[in-house]
Amino acid sequence: HSLLHTSRNGRMAADLGELLVPYMPTIRVPRTGDRVFKSECAFSYDSPESEGGLYVCMNTFLGFGREHVERHYRKTGQSVYMHLKRHVKEKATGAAGGAISRRRNGKVFLDLELNRDFNGDEYDCEDEAKLVIFPDHFEIPLPNIEELPALVTIACDAVLNAASAYKKQEPDSWDKEIQVSKHARSLRQQDNGVRIPPSGWKCQKCEMKENLWLNLSDGAVLCGKWFFDGSGGNGHALDHFKDTNFPLAVKLDNLTPDIADIYSFDEEEAVLDPQISEHLQHFGIDIINGTDNGHHNTDNTNGVRPRVSEWEVIQESGMKLKAVYGSGFTGIKNLGNSCYLGTIMQVLFSIPEFQRAYVGNLQRIYDYSPLDPSTDFSTQMAKLGHGLLSGLYSKPPMKSELIEQVMKEEYKPKGISLKMFKALVSNGHPEFSSNRQQDAQKFFLHLINLVERNSVGLENPNNAFRYLVEERVQCCQTQKVRYTQKVDYLMQLPAPIEAASNREELIAYEAKRNEAEENMRAPPEPVRARIPFTACLQAFTEPENIPDFWSSELQAKSAGVKTSRFASFPEYLVVQIKKFTFVVDWVPKKVDLSIDIPDFLDLSRLRGTGLQAGEQELPDLTPPIVLPEDTRGKKGSPEIDESAAMQLAEMGFPLEACRKAIYYTGNMGPEMAFNWIIAHMEEPDFSEPLALPTFMEPGPSVAGSGLAATPLDNHPPEESIAILTSMGFPRRHTVQALKATNNNLERALDWIFTHTEREEEEEETSNALSDMADTTEPNDSDASGPQIKDGPGRYELFAFISHIGASTMSGHYVCHIKKEGRWVIFNDHKVCLSERPPKDLGYIYFYRRLSSS
Repeated sequence: HSLLHTSRNGRMAADLGELLVPYMPTIRVPRTGDRVFKSECAFSYDSPESEGGLYVCMNTFLGFGREHVERHYRKTGQSVYMHLKRHVKEKATGAAGGAISRRRNGKVFLDLELNRDFNGDEYDCEDEAKLVIFPDHFEIPLPNIEELPALVTIACDAVLNAASAYKKQEPDSWDKEIQVSKHARSLRQQDNGVRIPPSGWKCQKCEMKENLWLNLSDGAVLCGKWFFDGSGGNGHALDHFKDTNFPLAVKLDNLTPDIADIYSFDEEEAVLDPQISEHLQHFGIDIINGTDNGHHNTDNTNGVRPRVSEWEVIQESGMKLKAVYGSGFTGIKNLGNSCYLGTIMQVLFSIPEFQRAYVGNLQRIYDYSPLDPSTDFSTQMAKLGHGLLSGLYSKPPMKSELIEQVMKEEYKPKGISLKMFKALVSNGHPEFSSNRQQDAQKFFLHLINLVERNSVGLENPNNAFRYLVEERVQCCQTQKVRYTQKVDYLMQLPAPIEAASNREELIAYEAKRNEAEENMRAPPEPVRARIPFTACLQAFTEPENIPDFWSSELQAKSAGVKTSRFASFPEYLVVQIKKFTFVVDWVPKKVDLSIDIPDFLDLSRLRGTGLQAGEQELPDLTPPIVLPEDTRGKKGSPEIDESAAMQLAEMGFPLEACRKAIYYTGNMGPEMAFNWIIAHMEEPDFSEPLALPTFMEPGPSVAGSGLAATPLDNHPPEESIAILTSMGFPRRHTVQALKATNNNLERALDWIFTHTEREEEEEETSNALSDMADTTEPNDSDASGPQIKDGPGRYELFAFISHIGASTMSGHYVCHIKKEGRWVIFNDHKVCLSERPPKDLGYIYFYRRLSSS
């Protein structure tokens, strides 16, 4: 009911004033720090461009689509919403001949980003805003300055003019406004012979190993203090500027061919340096050679040829691919280097367990979601799953005039934008919260971790991926063995170059490349290594040497060998090909590989056997702890393989965390330490220096502790249970909280407060259901352990994710998923039937278990 029809002869002001009086206490003016969600519904992908528009709560500033606003009203009693609607109209053909660029008129007041799908010369936008009062749906058109109370006018203006809710959360959004430094072109660099190594840097004044800045005038490496990412330091880089007046410094920690964070001390802001590659080469840093940033540019700009058609092959460029629409064929908009996240989510929501857990429970999840659904993991997973599977956001072009655009490949299916989801799952994570490209494999493990911590409903979809690894370590001197089991979610498969079937061709290419380099000629056409899949499996089963193995039999260091087998087989097997090498140059470099990945896989022969007849077990003793005088790696500190720690640090983890990981996994190599990192990265002291107790009680062997994302023996310590029960919480709830948070007291307390009693009831149902679940692994009989769904080791390929580019820090990700017997390519918002799925060039492969029939 619009009040326009009820007002007569100037009575509008009185009517509006009276109508709004009861609601005035609930209408707020957004304060600094308030996020205003006016471009996306908290429960769906509705926006002001959707048919029903978007309703913004004038108290919480959350946005809701037409279908979801009533729920918020019922839950909160909040009655006043701003209704935003954008009308997009095609311009009449020939109106301005396209010669005059469209200016934003006064009626376009929403975020411009909403309009990026429309060509400005062909479309006109008109925005409409009203206040709507629930439950009667009274509407007050805006602006209405004379008639509305002043507070309401101020609040409405503030909401309409607020920036997007996510701009404040994106520290890299300033990239667009960075100016070229006035010092860049005239920078004088000293010929002092300084050469910067590719790793192992530390501050020249305080030994700090993180947040390091290279001064571009004299090559001094010093720690920062002031920068946006919250990393620590003592400000020695700034002190150096005050002493020398050398104005520009570049951050070393995340330097790649595409990214250089440059700061001007003189201009006191982040700046651009168009000659950064020359300025870095002065100090021996060559970040350009041999890399390509596939996502934006495939031209040969620096004399280096791009990889042999990798860009075209993986995206199936040049083929007339047929677009598909509807449920399960919804694309995901690229937010700028977010394809690592989009590809993982497309694959996960093609798996029935994830569909059931989130979309199947959608109504229950939404009904119980907290007052701010944008911060609730289950709500945002359900929203994302529904967005991909409902078909609402994947509709074919309707108008006949669009057919021509489709033929010209100009029609862009909209897809969904994962801004709210990305902001939530990356919150507080140094890599995923940036706008930079990241490693899809690391994001997969990060998401598994989040699912694990937030899965308290009827079903934990991670059960589909979880399996047990049997690790056998043998002391070379005594021949005695130790068998341990750890939980894993992903099989990392080596790619042995030496087993390439075209080895002679590769050797010849390498010789030609070296010769071309020496004679300053253009390099030859690159040759891609072709590796048989059987060679990768063989390399996986090879024993691995452990030079620093501590033998409990000898009570001393000894040589050891480790082999890994499957103690159980998961329902869905995720296989990552190790394509990246870490200590080459400045960037994790990708080896150009083609592997004949099979559609069907039988891993039955890789099942572990356990202790064999005639084998003798090593005693179950903990290595002695050498007490450090100082835990920063000086004299007396525990022995840590620093090169392995650096290798992990180059993947983006804090160095101190990497040193701890190496220490607590007994110097057994980067892979073991990587598992420790994934299991402990959410802990508050994750990046604190290694601190050891003054005594150590006898405990389980180091090899068996802390290696798994979910330890098998996960029963919480009685003293922790006692502390929480003494605070008045039921014992069962405290045990559940401690298990869900890896026995971390602080996080367990937080878990209890965020998980209400209804979830205890769900847990009873869950326990009843899990008793009936298909868990044939004998180790699974203990209900406190993780759910392992063991079965035959025979699999069929159903999805794979490919990476284009030279480094995980740059490039582009695409995924292919087999649906209804056909391969489909998901390339950001574009979803098409695949003509030639490039299975041999994939990075992460997803297999599903074949039914035993």
